[in-house]
Amino acid sequence: MQPLIFKEVLSVTMILFAIIDILGSIPVIIELRQRAGHIQSEKASIAVLVLMVTFLFIGNELLDIIGLDISSFAIAGSIVIFIIAMEMILGITFFKDDPEMAKTVSIVPLAFPLIAGAGTMTTLLSLKSQYQTQNILAAIVINTTIVYLVLKNVKWLEHLLGKAGLSILRKAFGVILLAIAIKLFRSNSGL
Repeated sequence: MQPLIFKEVLSVTMILFAIIDILGSIPVIIELRQRAGHIQSEKASIAVLVLMVTFLFIGNELLDIIGLDISSFAIAGSIVIFIIAMEMILGITFFKDDPEMAKTVSIVPLAFPLIAGAGTMTTLLSLKSQYQTQNILAAIVINTTIVYLVLKNVKWLEHLLGKAGLSILRKAFGVILLAIAIKLFRSNSGL
C-alpha cells in the first residue's frame, strides 16, 4: 500500500466537504430532528461512511447491475432533495409524519440522499480517475468525522440559533437546496 499524500488528502477532503455541504444542511437536519424526535448520529455517520466507501469501489458496477446510469441516479436524488426544499420553503409537509420515521430518518433521507447523495457519489467516481484510492479513503473518513460532529451537536446548534434564526435559515437554505436540486436535475437530464 502506498503512503498517504497529504496534499491529495487535503484536496479531496475539501472537494468532498464542499459537495456534502454538511454546514449548509444544518437547517434540514434540525427540521428532520424536530419531526423524528431524534437523529442517531452514529447510525447516520456509519451509513454515510459505508455508502461512500462502497460507491468508491463498486459504484459503476452496482449501477450497471440494476440497470441504472449515473444520470438517472442523480435525477432521482435531485427529486427527493427538491421535495425536502419545498417543505422547508413552504412550511408544508409532503412526507407523512410516520411513527416509523424516527427509526429510518437517520438513513433516509439524512444519510442518503442529503449527505451522501447523488452529487457525492458522482464526485467520488470522478475523483477515482485523479487521486489515489487511499487518499480518497482518508478524505472520506475525515468528512464522515465532520458529519458526525455536526449531527452530534445539532441540538446545541438549534439552541444557539433560536426559533427566529432557525426559521430564517430554514427558508434561506430551502431556496439554496431547491437550486441545488434543480442544478443536479438539469445537469443530468440534458436540459
